[in-house]
Amino acid sequence: MLAQQPLPDSPAPQITGVGTVTPGRGTPQNGPSPTTAERAAEAAPAGITPGKGTSAAQLDDVQKTAPDLKEIPADTAPIPNEPGRPVTTIYSGINFVEVPFTVKDKDNRPVAGLTWRDVRVFEDGVRQQIRYFSVSPVPLSVALVIDQSLDYKTMDKVNEALKALPGAFTPYDSIAIFTYNNGPQERTTFTGAQSNRVVATIQRSRTGGREGTPMLGGPMSQNININGGAQANTMPLVNTNHGQGGLPRVNNLEKEVHTLNDAILMAAQALRTQPKGRRRVLYVISDGKEYGSKAKFKDVVKYLQTNNIQLNATLVGDSAVWGIGWLNHFHLPYTMRDNILPQYVAATGGEAISEFSLHKIEESFAKIAGEARNQYTVGYVSHTRVLDPKFRSIEVQVMRPNLDVIAKKGYYPTPEAMRIGAPQSTSTQR
Repeated sequence: MLAQQPLPDSPAPQITGVGTVTPGRGTPQNGPSPTTAERAAEAAPAGITPGKGTSAAQLDDVQKTAPDLKEIPADTAPIPNEPGRPVTTIYSGINFVEVPFTVKDKDNRPVAGLTWRDVRVFEDGVRQQIRYFSVSPVPLSVALVIDQSLDYKTMDKVNEALKALPGAFTPYDSIAIFTYNNGPQERTTFTGAQSNRVVATIQRSRTGGREGTPMLGGPMSQNININGGAQANTMPLVNTNHGQGGLPRVNNLEKEVHTLNDAILMAAQALRTQPKGRRRVLYVISDGKEYGSKAKFKDVVKYLQTNNIQLNATLVGDSAVWGIGWLNHFHLPYTMRDNILPQYVAATGGEAISEFSLHKIEESFAKIAGEARNQYTVGYVSHTRVLDPKFRSIEVQVMRPNLDVIAKKGYYPTPEAMRIGAPQSTSTQR
């Protein structure tokens, strides 16, 4: 019999240092250990303030890795545990900021084909590391606000154009409808954008609009004028009104009321309850006049920026006439503002389209809905103190010439925003 021979020992595993392994990335097989300079680069701060002493190479060091191109990243991950036992995640002040933006060329056409390498994001002047980038369309939650204080001619165009509104959206979108004249009113809560309920609500909400100013004198008035009033000289007892039939002229006209701020605030409060993963869009069809609202403009803008709501608008009536927009920059105190919608749009990263004809108003519905759905989306984790309630400015830059970037000017942090992008606090291992 042959004697049993001992088996040779296998080679000892080569264990790299614990400090050289980056969680979630692994280590290359038989690769060299990172140098001291590489470890220092990993520990570099996420934000570098651009200035005179900052080189292009230093700015590129901010974005060391590619962002997540599929889903909003989680800053903490559950630790593996025994099957069936819950895993608790501890949050440490995560403030994930999501910024939709649109890029247009000099002809005002949307620019496609950009990648995360073309984009730079700054918060309060400090460049941020991009953690999320997407070009995929997202479902919309739209709060539609219809101005019913328009003059009757413009109101007729809007009523007719609204028949084409459901076709501008997809079955995945939802919509709520609000109207305002002397005050805002909710016509329907959020429902399918192409449902019969939307069509019925639009039809039921039709109105004739505001009547024009009556003519109380002159050749276009409805009063009787005999020989320019000369009849009063020959027959003073018969015609004591100097040839003017009816009552004496009284120019006490009723003040126009356009509660646009109140309507936007009511619609924004409804949008705030929409679930995450949907783009919150407030869409206004109006001439932009504001007078008589209880809510102040700056307070409504703050509410929109706090709750990540984008305002878009189709300007109709006088505001759609060439030259009117330039004149609206001049405002006399204690008088009605002729058009405040461009200020809302600029603050929230939306878009305003001025259209006068019926056909163009119909086209604006699909244009605004399409651009809102197909915006670029960039996300980053803010390193500003999470409990600081101050306004934080945002600037999105595209590293290509002759392009305009449309994005919100900034935001106010909220406790809810601190957990966007983080995993659920409790999960179960299977």
